[in-house]
Amino acid sequence: MGAALGLWLALALPGQTGPQETEAAMNETIGEARLTEGTGTQQGLDKWLVAFRDRALAAGISSATLDALNGAEYLPDVVRKDRHQNEFTKTIWDYLDKAVSDDRIAHGQKALTAHAEVLRRIEASYGVDAEIVAAIWGLESAYGAVRGDLPTLHALATLAYDGRRGAFFEGELIAALKILQSGDVAAQGLRGSWAGAMGHTQFMPSSWHAYAVDFTGDGKRDIWGDDPTDALASTAAYLAGKGWVKGAPWGGEVTLPPGFDYDLTTERVRKPVADWQAMGVRLTGGGDLPDHGLASVLLPGGHRGAAFLIFQNFHVIESYNTADAYVIAVGHLADQLRGRGPILAPWPREERALSFDERVALQRRLTAAGFDTGGIDAKMGPKTIAAIKSFQKARGMVPDGFPSLTVLSALE
Repeated sequence: MGAALGLWLALALPGQTGPQETEAAMNETIGEARLTEGTGTQQGLDKWLVAFRDRALAAGISSATLDALNGAEYLPDVVRKDRHQNEFTKTIWDYLDKAVSDDRIAHGQKALTAHAEVLRRIEASYGVDAEIVAAIWGLESAYGAVRGDLPTLHALATLAYDGRRGAFFEGELIAALKILQSGDVAAQGLRGSWAGAMGHTQFMPSSWHAYAVDFTGDGKRDIWGDDPTDALASTAAYLAGKGWVKGAPWGGEVTLPPGFDYDLTTERVRKPVADWQAMGVRLTGGGDLPDHGLASVLLPGGHRGAAFLIFQNFHVIESYNTADAYVIAVGHLADQLRGRGPILAPWPREERALSFDERVALQRRLTAAGFDTGGIDAKMGPKTIAAIKSFQKARGMVPDGFPSLTVLSALE
């Protein structure tokens, strides 16, 4: 998808993400009126399923396969989680503390050792680093320990019927039924997260169809079972299909020189590494910048936090989950699994994340002040970040685009 959600994020915890919905679905305008609780009922879902049956038949789903939806339950907790994703905000440092904890690193090193031969073959086949695949596995399901236990068909039917992105989830429901129809998994094995993401690396059904592979050679693309081989290979196939550059890093921590133009710190500004080098950008700890093509400078914690120079592979991981913090967590966890050091720059830990209501207020005040955020949805996306930068420049503040309490207060 390629569009980062911004600097302070509504972040899914590790184990609840995965290859995500289409650009159109992600960009669907929510609107404040649609952020309310669902109003669905079991009776309403049953009625919806009757109408859905004809649409599914037209899409090639057999009557026998559709019988798997008999007795589908309306899951109000699934609707609640979909409605309130944006209320669970974390700063990037809090997110990384959990995502790249000592425990996750230790378990990752054990997983790399236990599955070394399979990961070596996967890396040779797809050109994607074993540590990157392992890091995604670690964040998505704690190396297979937490794969989700909700019936995928029930969750997707609930969201298609009573979700704010009904068309997207109906498409995923049909894709899930086609998985069932293919015979790769039985209905009772089709289980995953509340959003329909499945298996060791939390594939959405449409991503399974596009990228899942049978790496074991048993005739099935099994991402659900205890053997993670197909899931790990499918993840590598996904990243390769999105343009992974073999042998290149995702990015790295850098130090910015005094007087640096912070208005350049955005994914939208891509420059040759030589240009960043000429500006005085250097690797943290010393040394010239590695040249792996066009690069951007990212400040996920504002100008008082760590800075990163990011390359093409950052954007490939971003297609798996659009949150900057998730991508940095994957990259940093992979680096830790290689034995590299921690992030060196301090974070402004005295800051806290803006609440849902505060992010809405931030967007309202920016819009009222003439800085277009592209809507009021509490998402700190590229348009909101650009609006913050414009406001900061107008006020003589450092234009890092960081949605902080300081910016919110200045808007008052």
